[in-house]
Amino acid sequence: MTLAVDVTSRRGAFEVRAAFEAEAGRTVALLGPNGSGKSTLVSTIAGLVPPVEGAITLDEAVLDDPANDVHVQPERRPIGVVFQDLLLFPHLSAMDNAAFPLRARGVTKPEARQRASELLARLGLANRADARPRELSGGEAQRVALARALIVEPALLLLDEPLSALDVAARMRVRELVRDELARFPGVRIIVTHDPVEASILAERLVLLEDGRVTQIGTPEEIRSAPRSRYAADLVGVNAVRGFLEPIGEGTGRLISSEGALVTPWPEWYVEGDVVGIVRPIDVTLGPDRPEGSARNVLFGRVTSVAIEGDRARVRLATAPPLVAEVTLGSVERLGLRSGVEVWASFKAVEVELLPP
Repeated sequence: MTLAVDVTSRRGAFEVRAAFEAEAGRTVALLGPNGSGKSTLVSTIAGLVPPVEGAITLDEAVLDDPANDVHVQPERRPIGVVFQDLLLFPHLSAMDNAAFPLRARGVTKPEARQRASELLARLGLANRADARPRELSGGEAQRVALARALIVEPALLLLDEPLSALDVAARMRVRELVRDELARFPGVRIIVTHDPVEASILAERLVLLEDGRVTQIGTPEEIRSAPRSRYAADLVGVNAVRGFLEPIGEGTGRLISSEGALVTPWPEWYVEGDVVGIVRPIDVTLGPDRPEGSARNVLFGRVTSVAIEGDRARVRLATAPPLVAEVTLGSVERLGLRSGVEVWASFKAVEVELLPP
């Protein structure tokens, strides 16, 4: 079973254009910053926001196809959804919230409550079946919402930011439960999140969404080894500069982006179009004076932040293009690195790794 999404959706003036596939038995994470269009895409897949172009299919079933006037209503889609706001009915108990989808499909009350009771027990809520949503903790309410999504045995399980509203302790407990339920679920499973740690733990494949566009699809390892955007690079802790190349000498080029330029090796495969230059923070050298030597990339800028990570520090710089450098704690003290301090950053052209478009 495969979910195929290739749609353009709009919510107000904001447009989302996304194409990806998700197969049964593998968890796919839609990962992106706030405002990237994740919620709009979730609502489109769930049937709440009809696409203006394209199609959504689940195996042989066409859920959306505006060109042929096809739009399956949300309640008729074989999809179990846990929305970010949960949307539990405040006047119903945990058991009746979980049983509601079955009752809406005509299942008798005793049978629906029996199946809900079994599912709540599996999720560790046997003793909370009679509690109303206002009486539940955040983690308990999340599990009730998950039970409600699972009870109809859907073909697709769609979880929208399932851990975002939980405190740290509850998040760790519910994350383990969600991971177990995803592994148990036989159909297509999609989790939507802005948390890269959560995505890497729960999913085998990532779909990165930025400004309403899919910018990269791959396993966590593939994205770590070859990030294709600034956002992806930030996720995996490297610098990424996207732009086009112009030759400046034998075997050498200049990568020109909207934020600045870098000197790079000239790749034999390059013809035209955008490329991504990767610079590892550990290759960026910082100093108080303009460096002398063979480094072809020398940039001057202000420190915007210093983050201590163990015995190292990640220093963000407002250079052109912006950079992150990784230095020792001794270097932080010796150079007096702190927000507002101006420094020189340098690295060799060969330390820029170019990725094809």
